[in-house]
Amino acid sequence: MAPLWLSIYHAAAMFWETLWALIFGFTVSGVLQVFVSKEQMARWFGRTTFGSMALATGLGAASSSCSYAAAAAARSAIKQGAAFVPALAFMFASTNLVVELGAILWVLMGPIFVLAEVVGALLLVLLVWVFARFLLPKPIQDEARRHLETAAEEGAACHHDHGHHGGHSHHDHAEHSEHTGHDHTHHHHEAGNDWMVRFRAVADAFVMDWSMLWKEMAVGFLIAGFLATLVPEDWWRTLFLQGGPYWLQSIENIIVGPLIAVASFVCSIGNIPLASLLWSSGISFGGVVSFIYADLIVVPLLLIYRKYYGVRAAWRISIVLFLSMISAGLVVDIAFNLLHLVPEGPRPPNAIAMATFSWNYTTWLNLAAIALAGWLVYLHRRRENSR
Repeated sequence: MAPLWLSIYHAAAMFWETLWALIFGFTVSGVLQVFVSKEQMARWFGRTTFGSMALATGLGAASSSCSYAAAAAARSAIKQGAAFVPALAFMFASTNLVVELGAILWVLMGPIFVLAEVVGALLLVLLVWVFARFLLPKPIQDEARRHLETAAEEGAACHHDHGHHGGHSHHDHAEHSEHTGHDHTHHHHEAGNDWMVRFRAVADAFVMDWSMLWKEMAVGFLIAGFLATLVPEDWWRTLFLQGGPYWLQSIENIIVGPLIAVASFVCSIGNIPLASLLWSSGISFGGVVSFIYADLIVVPLLLIYRKYYGVRAAWRISIVLFLSMISAGLVVDIAFNLLHLVPEGPRPPNAIAMATFSWNYTTWLNLAAIALAGWLVYLHRRRENSR
């Protein structure tokens, strides 16, 4: 039973370290849905231009989202009228250009990896733009938008049917809450500036996002904990090509890195400890960088994209993300090797066991985030009881 409990402990510790970012990210998603009108979203991000991409990247970097929350926020932006490519840029920036990820990366792996992460993430945003021009044509984007609207309408209709039968599911009710909350918001925006009504609509959207994604997040953290505990380090080494020409080794590692991320289910900030494990096990510099970027294509998120946008659009989005990740990893690997910035010598021991419960700044951030979440849930429940 010891490995089982240790796995659960690692999963819980990783969840605790990212809890505040999750809550903040889902709150940002709710604020986008309620406080930013479709007209504003279309004006800011309705077209794919250098300005909209730069703004989306900057706002993403400021949002400090977990990958699940970033996907929810991007979905909200697209639903409000944003173009797909700026929304994808926001997703990448909010998971790869945030302060807390850089801080953890600095502590566990060193400043060179922070520099590589930032440089590669900016390059990655440009690569998303390039690949999306070919793989996400307008008909695919229109199909994804229709799927989003249909899903929202079905959620509202399902809530209506359940209400007539004296009950409803939490997920269906949350979908309805988002829809009605947005309607209430615009009504009060026209009639008067009722901030409390808007905050209650944010609370509805916040609960809706958690209701949709909590199962995927729970599975992701649990699998990450089991991988950290049960998989021997020697097993990881067999995945990485160690001999032969360096260019072949680099390309193989850069492709394998994201594939490991797909199977590991690790969320944004939580993948840094596993990246440390891979680095200590022999993966190349570019391989570990591409692995860090790949938190947006883990299996639970691929299923979420399918739920949001439909099968065909989700498949195209996943290919765009994957190609951008491995291309950015390859360019970073080549550039940092040419500049002699890649760390040399014996690899350090992995730091995956560093995830723990302790009284530090994360505790204070989590306590503040839990208080915010409690207030939002209270507003949501109060609104429900008043209906």
